[in-house]
Amino acid sequence: MPAAIILAGGQGSRLGGVDKAALRFGAGTLLDHVLSVVDGCAPVVVVGPEKDVPGVRWAREDPPGGGPLAGLAAGLAHVDTEFVVVLAVDQPGLTPETVQRLLAVGDNAVLFDGRQQWLTGAWRTADLKAALPDDPSGRALRAVLGPLNPVKVAARPGEARDVDTPEDLSNL
Repeated sequence: MPAAIILAGGQGSRLGGVDKAALRFGAGTLLDHVLSVVDGCAPVVVVGPEKDVPGVRWAREDPPGGGPLAGLAAGLAHVDTEFVVVLAVDQPGLTPETVQRLLAVGDNAVLFDGRQQWLTGAWRTADLKAALPDDPSGRALRAVLGPLNPVKVAARPGEARDVDTPEDLSNL
C-alpha cells in the first residue's frame, strides 16, 4: 500500500494569504477533496498547519514557508512505504483514478499536461529520499525531481488544474 503526502503549507499569496486547504469545494474543503482521492493510501501525511482532521499525520516544513521541496522532505520523514503519492492541496480536478493511473506505472511518474506537474506524482520513496538535498528550503522542486526521469502520465481534461488566483477559485 502506498503512502500519500499532501502539501498544504503554501502561503496562498495570490489569493491574499488565504489557507487553500480550508477553501470550500463541493460539500467540504479542498483538503477534504484531496484526502478523498488518496483513500486507501497509508500513512497519509498532510504537510501544513494542523487542522482537526482525523486519520492523518501532520508535518510542517522547516522553516514554515520553506517551499514545496521543504514540505516534501517533512512529509517523507513519516513515510517508509515503497511508493508515495505526492499531491498539492489545491487540485480540485484530481480523482482516485488519477492516483491509480500514476501508481500503475510502477515507477516514478508525474501527471503531464504539456508540462510536468511536479506536485502530482507517484514516486519510489527511496528515490525521493536519495534525491533530497541536505537543505531543501527554497530549492526548486523540478530541479531535484527532474533528474529522476519520471514517466509522464497524460492528464485528462481538468485534472491538472490548480487554485492560485481569485479567478481559479471562482471557476470551481
